[in-house]
Amino acid sequence: MIDRTGLAEFLRRRRESLQPEDVGLPRGARRRTSGLRREEVAALCHMSTDYYSRLERERGPQPSEQMAASIAQGLHLSLDERDHLYRLVGHVPPSRGGSGDHIGPGLLRVLDRLTDTPAEITTELGETLRQTPLGVALTGDLTRFRGPARSMGYRWFTDPASRERYVPEDHDHLSRMFTSGLRQIVGQRGRDSAAGRLADDLLDRSAEFRTLWEQHEVGVRPREPKRFLHPEVGVLELNCQHLLDPDQSHRLLVYTAVPGSESHEKLQLLGVIGATV
Repeated sequence: MIDRTGLAEFLRRRRESLQPEDVGLPRGARRRTSGLRREEVAALCHMSTDYYSRLERERGPQPSEQMAASIAQGLHLSLDERDHLYRLVGHVPPSRGGSGDHIGPGLLRVLDRLTDTPAEITTELGETLRQTPLGVALTGDLTRFRGPARSMGYRWFTDPASRERYVPEDHDHLSRMFTSGLRQIVGQRGRDSAAGRLADDLLDRSAEFRTLWEQHEVGVRPREPKRFLHPEVGVLELNCQHLLDPDQSHRLLVYTAVPGSESHEKLQLLGVIGATV
């Protein structure tokens, strides 16, 4: 059952401990509130201010599991704090591991500060959880997909449109890389895992994937620099740096161009153009 008193106290303490800069918000000159305002937290959690305020006042309906996940992410909770929140609202905490969607507060803080470069946070299956605005401008909104299509590797073999943002000469290598990476994850997680189910689905749907899967390749690495094909600015050559969160197997991918290069100028232009998809 929901612990309304415990939940209200926990939410209030977490809200008061956060500063605007912790969650990527401007502080403003006239801020008097200790921590975040209720309306700011509500916006971060994708809920109405009235709904959130009632939770802090020990009122309102029991949050669903989906709502609990949204609150945990909006308040930048750690995994332990997220699990505690789930128990307070009366739900069993989600399992931890490579298939989880909860982004750790450390990765979120780093991403919030990357205002002038393409970056994204992905799961080990290549599911994009969050992007910077310039990341959306580079590749389109990759967080909009649902089901197996959330995985970039799955889309690569089932949706020809997913290859349009990559230079055609690199497609064969990328096919090998996605297959190799999925095989390695299946080896780590087992055939009964989300990775195993994704592989079985692709074996049914893609002849190209079946051919590459039978080769049993592992360890095929991305080429540097990565080459993107943007519909408005053309080819961009970008280096990719990784930051790994071992608790959730999430990766923060940051794309940069050599200063003064043509690709660097194109990135600056993308910042002006904005997202086209």
